Amino acid sequence: VQLVESGGGLVQAGGSLRLSCTASGSISSINAMGWYREVSGDKDREYVAGLSGSGNTYYAESVKGRFTISRDNGWSTLYLQMNDLKPEDTAMYYCAALAIAWGQGTQVTVSS
Repeated sequence: VQLVESGGGLVQAGGSLRLSCTASGSISSINAMGWYREVSGDKDREYVAGLSGSGNTYYAESVKGRFTISRDNGWSTLYLQMNDLKPEDTAMYYCAALAIAWGQGTQVTVSS
């Protein structure tokens, strides 16, 4: 499975972005997907949101009510709609097919 993220960029606080993750390869092996983020200089990759095969969604407390995870055409494309962005949301965002693959990341920068 190969994952490619897109949609990152620079946005002012209060703005919105939608990240996309396009999957290719053995997509049928995917059972769940999620979004993670990594702040520059921080070794830890923080869980942001997840989506199970049954459609259950999970969010970190810090993004609940602001971010929405969804998918299209099975696991072909995963989205992360991010609203009311805050400077502390600035990070590299990674898409993951859980236990299978990671994308290369897309940078999100939120200015105050």
